[in-house]
Amino acid sequence: MMKRQYDLDWIRVFATLAVFLYHCSMFFNPFPWHVKNNQLDSGSILVFSLFIGAWIMPIFFAVSGISVTYALKNRPVTAFFKERLIRLGVPLVFGVFILTPHQIFLERIANRQFNGSFLDFLPHYFDGIYLDFGGTGNFAFFGLHLWYLLVLLVFSFLTIPIFKKIPISGRFSLVHLWLLPFILFASGLFKTQGLGGWDLVFYLIVFIYGYYYFSSEAFKNNLQATIKIHMTLALISSAVYIVWFMKAYPQPGSVEEIIFFAVRTINCWSLLLGIFFLADKYLSFTNRFLKYASEASMPFYVLHQPVIVLLGFFIRDLSWPIPVKLIFLISISFILIMIGYHFVVRRLSLLRFLFGMKAARRKNKAQATYSLHK
Repeated sequence: MMKRQYDLDWIRVFATLAVFLYHCSMFFNPFPWHVKNNQLDSGSILVFSLFIGAWIMPIFFAVSGISVTYALKNRPVTAFFKERLIRLGVPLVFGVFILTPHQIFLERIANRQFNGSFLDFLPHYFDGIYLDFGGTGNFAFFGLHLWYLLVLLVFSFLTIPIFKKIPISGRFSLVHLWLLPFILFASGLFKTQGLGGWDLVFYLIVFIYGYYYFSSEAFKNNLQATIKIHMTLALISSAVYIVWFMKAYPQPGSVEEIIFFAVRTINCWSLLLGIFFLADKYLSFTNRFLKYASEASMPFYVLHQPVIVLLGFFIRDLSWPIPVKLIFLISISFILIMIGYHFVVRRLSLLRFLFGMKAARRKNKAQATYSLHK
């Protein structure tokens, strides 16, 4: 049995919270999104969006790759596939048919692409494939923000033959810390589908690296020896990337765009290493909060965007200042999500299943009696 890395649980929890804040910022920044505020911010909110967007989805795929290492150690491949279908496939399907239609409806209403009630819109939800913001298709087969679950499910099935054929060697030399950025940069030559700021090939490489190398104890040792370099690169590349983006985004196909992508890649990689180092150093422990938050992370992820879009739609045209709307959107959305999770989702077996949670543990009668008289 492999020793559980609690730092990975902390990373997953904080990354889920970061995604929540990122999508709240999408309501205000200049990037296209489902519903936008009547005033946009190209200052501090945009800076926040750029910084979080640089690493947030890659860290999810890196941690997911590490998690596969543990999953395959503790169960056969058939059980792994079954677990993936239940933990990822079920909430994905639930999200596509239950949590996504109203988001598309609100987007169409906000962009004046549809007139009528939500019930009037429902039959049109299957009209065409939804491909991007403001498009004409309505059926979002990937569940909008739940695309991560779909891609992770596909990656899990595609890579199992590789993982089983090429075992983990347990070796991790310093060369891997410098090799991956070049591989990730080279992945820019392959254009498949961009999601969450990066291409699918980029995510696949990070996922595979997570399985083979980030799970190695030698990785932590080598990272500790070179962390000052990576943290310095993280600070410099973050500043260069954000300022360059805000001042003059390079023309597509230009040499400047290639250099810009190299800066982004270095920024993402160095930030990932910094996060892994800090989590290993300060968060290698567990407590009651982590146990609760770890279990809540998947339902929270599934629920957060549907709530943000709905709440944002109703406040988008109000005359409130942006800071007031931002505080309102973050606080009320968080409260609604947590109330829904704590008092409804986690207490009902069917909803636990639909949100990809494990069945609730039940004390046997003897344990219950002992607890009662203790």
